[in-house]
Amino acid sequence: MFSILIKDVSIFFHSLVGYLTIALFLVVSGLFLWVFPETSVPEYGYATLTGFFSIAPYIFMFLIPAITMRAIAGEREEGTYEWLMTKPISYWQLILAKYASCLLIVTMAILPTGVYYISIYYLGAPVGNIDTGAVIGSYIGLFLLGAAFCAIGIFISAVCTNAVVAFLLSAFLCFTLFIGFDYLSTLFVDSALSEAFTYLGILAHYDSVSRGVLDLRDFCFFISFSALFLLLTYLFIERGRKTVWGQLKGIILLLVALLGVNFLANYNFFRLDFTSEKRYTLSEVSKDVLRSLTDDLRVVVFLEGELPAGFQRLKGATKDMLADLKAYAGGQIKYTFINPLSESGGQEQSYVEALAARGIEPTNLSVKTSEGLSQKTIFPVAVLMYGDEELPVQLLQNNRFINPEDVLNNSVQNLEYTFINGIKKITSGGKPIVAFTEGHGELNDLQVYDAMHSLGITYQVGRLNLDSISFETLKQIKVMVVAKPQKAFPELHKFKIDYFVQHGGKVLWAVNQTQVELDSMRNSGNQVAVARSLNLDDMLFKYGVRLNYNLIADLNCAQIPLRVGEVGGADQFQLVPWLFYPILVPKATHPIIKNIDGIRSEFSGTVDTLPAVNIKKEIILRSSPFSKALNVPTLISLDMVSQNPKPEDFRSTGYPVGVVLEGAFPSVFKNRPVPEPLVDTFSCRQQSPQLSGKMIVLSDGNILKNEINQQERMPYSLGWDRATQQQYGNKTLLLNMVDYLNDESGIIALREKEVKLRLLDKLLIKNDKLFWQILNVGGPLLLLFLFGLLQHWIRKRKYAH
Repeated sequence: MFSILIKDVSIFFHSLVGYLTIALFLVVSGLFLWVFPETSVPEYGYATLTGFFSIAPYIFMFLIPAITMRAIAGEREEGTYEWLMTKPISYWQLILAKYASCLLIVTMAILPTGVYYISIYYLGAPVGNIDTGAVIGSYIGLFLLGAAFCAIGIFISAVCTNAVVAFLLSAFLCFTLFIGFDYLSTLFVDSALSEAFTYLGILAHYDSVSRGVLDLRDFCFFISFSALFLLLTYLFIERGRKTVWGQLKGIILLLVALLGVNFLANYNFFRLDFTSEKRYTLSEVSKDVLRSLTDDLRVVVFLEGELPAGFQRLKGATKDMLADLKAYAGGQIKYTFINPLSESGGQEQSYVEALAARGIEPTNLSVKTSEGLSQKTIFPVAVLMYGDEELPVQLLQNNRFINPEDVLNNSVQNLEYTFINGIKKITSGGKPIVAFTEGHGELNDLQVYDAMHSLGITYQVGRLNLDSISFETLKQIKVMVVAKPQKAFPELHKFKIDYFVQHGGKVLWAVNQTQVELDSMRNSGNQVAVARSLNLDDMLFKYGVRLNYNLIADLNCAQIPLRVGEVGGADQFQLVPWLFYPILVPKATHPIIKNIDGIRSEFSGTVDTLPAVNIKKEIILRSSPFSKALNVPTLISLDMVSQNPKPEDFRSTGYPVGVVLEGAFPSVFKNRPVPEPLVDTFSCRQQSPQLSGKMIVLSDGNILKNEINQQERMPYSLGWDRATQQQYGNKTLLLNMVDYLNDESGIIALREKEVKLRLLDKLLIKNDKLFWQILNVGGPLLLLFLFGLLQHWIRKRKYAH
């Protein structure tokens, strides 16, 4: 058996055809990966071999049939088949020897492609910025695919008497079994047949393994697939010795055994994630959410069509994530990718507006082409559908303060949280209640319209009147939002808030301790900022924070339109920086603010943390290092915009603006008299239950306020700055804060997942592009040539005498 293996390998490499076959494979791979712009690594810009593992199967469809076509058919053509049958080996030994020799040749053909890995290793920014584990896992996937194609090739070679015919049939069958079942599955969308056809095809299994993940189900599929074709080869060769029933019985027994193995592999789910960040390994929290699915969840992703490289990566990562979610959900997740603009029937604008009405917002990009920049509309959105519920989720995490590659990388690493959080919300069977307090001069319905509307997609959102609400009804509320009150809270209202907190309620405080508004200055030009008495200091002090009576002036600030004159009877306005509208750039690592855009604020104060037993405090928002705090009362004037601030006056470490509190909050009314209206009800107040709770304290309620189109009395999106036409991260912050406060299972922690950004050194590629192209197209060929010289020298030396 071993001698046959060595003989076949030697014959292949003793012929010029063998070297030409492998050389053609290497040339085509090199050209696609390094020269052709549509698929080249330099154009893609990421330090990954994904492109190679994507095109390799299609090259294998011709390479492997060329290797296997002479395995048995060639023996028949040369008249050595009968001689081979007289050797003291069994049919199985013969087949396995032929199969192993072909697989060894395929492996040797793959080895020179290691030049691609070495090149990307040195082209990485920094050097070595490539996921070696993922590459190793992907090569294992390519080896398993080669094993499957070799089994097909050996079978066809046994069936045919002509090597050329064997080559053509093998190539056709490899193509059909690789991609044909996947096409068949599209004919039976949302049916069991679609799932069955997808599983029977090689493509889905190869896509899974080629990411760098060895799944037990995929491994068993490839082994079973190869075993089936090797058995068919054996039965064909032995057809004269057994009856048809005997052969059929052997096939049935093997199929039953293979089905059993694959069933057990699906039942006992196991995988090895070779990636360095374990990016395809879901957390236990995610697995628990997926196990709770009782019905099919449909996911429609709008990332399809011609996309820039970065969005192609986001699309691929989304597809990978959905495949992993589907695996852990026991197949109860069905997903499809569509191009929404191709569905519009030429009416793009009306179609875009219809999608926007469903919460599916587009992103407009400037894409570089050979003709210059062109505008492209992309929908980085997925829609979850579960029963009668529908929920759109944003896949792109916008952030204007970091470069586009980091934005897309943040979006990729946030996918698990995005989908799991969405699945949890849509399958929870009832929306939690979020209540905005009223009666203390809080932001009105128009000012918090977008905040309430955005939360209303997944929560029941309404107003809370602390005068009339009962204590039992208070217990049904999950999150209470206090949004920029302007009047003092009476003791009765404070008692109810305290009761709410003591029974596990969560509170988002967004409070301005100073009274000052820009609109009040537009007529007089100035205003004295004074302290606002809200009667909340004792409560917040007890919870471990203090809102100070001051204002932050920050050089990193938003701009406001200011009237600078009049031309032709029309007012002329100019955008000027306004120090009292700080832009808060999140720098902390807390999952609430991780990777979100800057936050626009107005007249923010500072917040201090105080010692409090059993309460954990973490600052999540700060002003910039170029800021200072002004104590009130202080005169604020629009004339300040004409002054040149001295940077040395604004040196600081940044002032805290937002704090997260966790723990068992003490009762504010412990050892204090109960408010007068409740004396009879709470005359003998029981010990507080001391449930663990959460709070978020912001020293600016304007963070939750959307701007308003005064002419049409229509609200803008939360975080939209109409003066500068920029979208800030206020809405994302609000949604994250409420999700965090309502989250009992720790889903928000998924935002802490890290996926390292692996980019190529663009300058190095630009300067030496031709060198790297020549190296990666010619390098593997040079290795093949050197191997041929070595093999020829060894052979010549062996037979010289």
